[in-house]
Amino acid sequence: MASGSLSSTFSLYISHFLSSRSSRGTSNGSFNFNAGKRSMASFSSKDKPRFVDQILDYIEGGPKLRKWYGAPDLLPKDGSMLEEDDESPEEDEIRDAVLVTDGDNEIGQMIILSLIVKRTRVKALVKNKRAAVEAFGTYVEPMAGDTNDRSFQKKALRGVRAIICPNEGFLSQVESLKGVQHVILLSQLSVYRGAGGIQALMNSKARKLAEQDESIVMALGIPYTIVRAGSLQDTRGEKQGFSFKEGSTERGSLSKEDAAFICVEALDAVPQRGLIFEVANGEEKVSSWKECFATLMEKADQQLQ
Repeated sequence: MASGSLSSTFSLYISHFLSSRSSRGTSNGSFNFNAGKRSMASFSSKDKPRFVDQILDYIEGGPKLRKWYGAPDLLPKDGSMLEEDDESPEEDEIRDAVLVTDGDNEIGQMIILSLIVKRTRVKALVKNKRAAVEAFGTYVEPMAGDTNDRSFQKKALRGVRAIICPNEGFLSQVESLKGVQHVILLSQLSVYRGAGGIQALMNSKARKLAEQDESIVMALGIPYTIVRAGSLQDTRGEKQGFSFKEGSTERGSLSKEDAAFICVEALDAVPQRGLIFEVANGEEKVSSWKECFATLMEKADQQLQ
């Protein structure tokens, strides 16, 4: 993972995110965002910094957003201070972090940015710790190591209250999720099951991993949310509605931005046991995700009766 690719992903995602805010009337004034040059001109009648200015300051790593989040100065680029944090004692630990199991994945990066905007403590599994520190600053605790190693798993899960898995494979490697209160899994299982011919052969390994992850998360005894998404596409989020109908994901598609957003919104809707639902872009408009998740959980409970 290179810091440049992260910045590019963030710039594109923020551009789309801010555009959608403007279209919904939640942003006053106007702005122009150039992802390549990372330049923005904004106009507001209010004296306080606008949301767009705060986000730009985050990308540039300026002091304004560090103060806004109450974060300390940026960590050394070699990640040396992070190694010291790894050795902190487990006693009386506060579980307030959300672990994103793939910080190199495009959707994983979108999830991370959304969590930062919500001022959530974020931990992320990455391949290159130094590049992650350069890209995310102090807003993310990057963890690089062998996910099959039990000691590394223990470090990664320290202080974690919830896990978001943006792709398949992580859960099948973990020996224990003790202390975790909620697991959110973005699954493509419906898409894999609906594929045929050569596509089915190409997806056979991914399908097996998806089936394993879903089976594991359902057997953990931890509240879980499985988001069975349609085929993930590089399209703008929040420009289309949604469909939660059974079977909608086999041939339907879902914007990656919408998939990331739904995973983050699911954090605030912890089911008593578990929730599995399908979602693709469609005609249904969602004005309140809190109410949407409540409806989905009610339907799930009715099906179990």
